[in-house]
Amino acid sequence: MKKLFFYLIGFVVLLSQSSCGYNDMVAKDENVEAAWANVQNAYQRRADLVPNLVNTVKGAANFEKETLTQVIEARAKATSVNITPDNLTPENIQRFQQAQGELSGALSRLLVSVERYPDLKANQNFLELQSQLEGTENRIAVERRKFNESVQDYNSYIRSFPRNFIAGWFDFEKKGYFEADAASQKAPSVQF
Repeated sequence: MKKLFFYLIGFVVLLSQSSCGYNDMVAKDENVEAAWANVQNAYQRRADLVPNLVNTVKGAANFEKETLTQVIEARAKATSVNITPDNLTPENIQRFQQAQGELSGALSRLLVSVERYPDLKANQNFLELQSQLEGTENRIAVERRKFNESVQDYNSYIRSFPRNFIAGWFDFEKKGYFEADAASQKAPSVQF
């Protein structure tokens, strides 16, 4: 009994000296939340550019109304999917990613259709918006990569022994990653 008492006191002293990794878990969780906020910020930047792009394209005579409608609807859907750092599950991230993917597809179709409108391709406002959109897509890719890196750091930390016990006691749960769409695994066929 005396031996157990000394082990218990030793354990308590050890815990008090190391904070059990709790503070590090909090810091890593905050890093994941900050990275997620940056991802959302990049996607919001893209969503903010879409109305300007659509309005610029609307000015072109006989431009495909269906394509513009698809872009507007995809933007509305993409901005309606909100995920907070508290529910970064793989399923929620997949839902968010799917909505953003639909907007990406609609924007791609819009930019392909623009090729048939030489006046629009020469429009300075359109060229500037197109350039900003391309830059934003690069920012999105960078922020998604940083988010995945912080999730990996957090997940590996809370799942390591003995921190996994402390993480379980304080409800630190594994976070989800951004993953590539299944369609992106297959290279597109290019024909000349």
